Amino acid sequence: MQRSPLGGRGFESFSEDPVLAGSSAAAIVNGIQETGVVASIKHFIANDQEHQRMAVDSIITERALREIYLLPFQIAVRDSKPGSFMSSYNKLGGTHVSENPRILDDILRKEWGWEGLIMSDWYGTYSTSEAMNAGLDLEMPGPSRWRGQLVKHALMANKISKQTLDARGREVLRLVSRVAKTGVPGNAPEGSRDTPETSALLRKIGGESIVLLKNDNKALPLDKSKTVAVIGPNAKIAAYCGGGSATLLPYYATTPFDGIAAKASETKYSVGCYSHVLLPLLGQNLKTADGKVGVTFKAFTDPVEVSDREPVDVIHLADTYMYLVDYYHPKLTEDLYWTEVEGFFTPDEDGDFEFGLTVHGTGKLFLDDELLIDNETVQRSGGSFFNVGTIEEVGVKNLKAGQTYKIKVEYASGVTSKLSDSDGVVSFGGGGIRIGGAKVIDPTEEIEKAVALAKSVDQVVICAGLNKDWEQEGHDREHMDLPGRTNDLISAVADANPNTVVVIQSGCPVRMPWADKVSSLAQAWYGGNETGNAIADVLFGDVNPSGKLPLSFPVRNEDNPAFLNYRSSHGRVLYGEDIYVGYRFYEATLKATQFPFGHGLSYTTFRLSELAVTNDGTNLTVQVLVENTGDRDGSEVVQVYIAQRAPCVKRPLKELKGFTKENIAAGQSKVVTVTIETKYATSYWDEERDTWVSEKDTYDVLVGTTSAETPLKASFEIEESKWWRGL
Repeated sequence: MQRSPLGGRGFESFSEDPVLAGSSAAAIVNGIQETGVVASIKHFIANDQEHQRMAVDSIITERALREIYLLPFQIAVRDSKPGSFMSSYNKLGGTHVSENPRILDDILRKEWGWEGLIMSDWYGTYSTSEAMNAGLDLEMPGPSRWRGQLVKHALMANKISKQTLDARGREVLRLVSRVAKTGVPGNAPEGSRDTPETSALLRKIGGESIVLLKNDNKALPLDKSKTVAVIGPNAKIAAYCGGGSATLLPYYATTPFDGIAAKASETKYSVGCYSHVLLPLLGQNLKTADGKVGVTFKAFTDPVEVSDREPVDVIHLADTYMYLVDYYHPKLTEDLYWTEVEGFFTPDEDGDFEFGLTVHGTGKLFLDDELLIDNETVQRSGGSFFNVGTIEEVGVKNLKAGQTYKIKVEYASGVTSKLSDSDGVVSFGGGGIRIGGAKVIDPTEEIEKAVALAKSVDQVVICAGLNKDWEQEGHDREHMDLPGRTNDLISAVADANPNTVVVIQSGCPVRMPWADKVSSLAQAWYGGNETGNAIADVLFGDVNPSGKLPLSFPVRNEDNPAFLNYRSSHGRVLYGEDIYVGYRFYEATLKATQFPFGHGLSYTTFRLSELAVTNDGTNLTVQVLVENTGDRDGSEVVQVYIAQRAPCVKRPLKELKGFTKENIAAGQSKVVTVTIETKYATSYWDEERDTWVSEKDTYDVLVGTTSAETPLKASFEIEESKWWRGL
């Protein structure tokens, strides 16, 4: 759950709201499992921060645990039946979740009636008998540390029973049997889905996800016939995903500048400032010997000193971030192997260029066969590759515009690393290579150049935000500010040109002190391969924006409900906001947000009316007439919130319980129906009886298109209180 805007893996999470998170998870699980693949839903449970994630003890009231943190998984089990669960790293109430029988057995298997395999997160098993008795079927990754001979010893000591061992093994065999039906052989060659159909689908999904936060004076859509300046540190960066185990290598990736330049009659560019932690990845600015964007990756069984060595594998990669934990080739039978990564760089302008090499393993970077960076002879520890890699070693070279330079990295796999593992840090094997680079700039001069450019054009698009160096597994952000001098850049450019549009790419909120200055503002997230084209589609009006915020955007970090208790303190984190996560907190405390939960604008307008609510005792049916009152086709999200009038305990002012998205043609209307199971619409967790309760009372149904505006209201009655468990 997105407790805080600073969560390192917040970009991987669905929402701050349990119903939205659970419904989204169920939809994805159903989509995965329709193909025969078994989905593994994670992380179960309360793994909501990266700080000391393997050791921290999450202290949560039973009510908050049930209503906020377990509920998304409960909904996913009810609506999709995921084939496996992955336990989280952390403790809950003093016991690691991977050896917590109350969570894994009592609630998941017995109370919810779920059937399937429970696996640990990677190196998230901390015992033998405790984990097996709790219900953990599979320790990951292999080879195991806590099974094998230790299981024999535990059996001999009666720490586990043969029946328990059989139960754990049975679930593993059931999973194997289930996935065998896909017909995919073990270690089969990777296939490709790099097709026009896939690209079109990714572009469509990317466009539909973008949230239009602000559009004063209808600054958007942009006019294709007018000049456009594309400014900012993310303009020529393909920020397609966050960092960590969620990082995937794309076949290709488009930048915002590429997408905008393909549509506008005249496009100009200025970087304005830099915002990177590590130098920007070079992949999109390199070409292979045969002209493809990216680099050529070659793997060898012999070191570079062997003059006649031949590669056993040759791969084209579009990116220069190579995390080799799951790299496999049948001829690479040892942990020790060598690689070469090669690409050609042609700068657009003269000047000093800085290049960076980060490795887990050892490596050297050559520019036109001249050694520029040595990250082998002496290595310094950094936070890369899950804290087992080096710092970014850099080298500077003066280059000439239009001249092509060969960049080559000679690398040896992770086992050659000269770094010692830090306490509590584990290596996932394989190794890693990261190649970055950028022109050396003076920040003040670049902002001045950007301002001058902004004054010379009709329209300005500032592309800013974060990337996978800022938002990544293993690290939480330290603050909500945009990196470097980005805020200075946006303010200065907005002052120079009133037609300034800002596009933010990030997985979680950033502080926006300039929000009142800019004409339009869009949240583009990390939009995958087609992120640049998807952004351009929305900016120029080829796609009507319809995304909604799945989490609240606070004005500043200090305003968020988890501000006082987000990091581990003496080995524990107290979930002090209790059930008041996200919009529940902001509404209860009357605290203003930058943008509220569920917010998102369109290029057309909608009107909701004629709310009708019926309750048959099992299901609550909500119907509303949605009319597109504008001149463009568009989609709107109808959001249904429930508020209990006189609860026996304190409850949030309202809670999201259902939603649906409908596309409606200009000038047309449609009756939209949202059906919600009544007990899920009305219940809270009764801590005295240790069960759910749907209380006798009057309940208001509040309907709108954002949590901040729910103009339609109706009510229904629960005639008799009912207590319940299970699904």
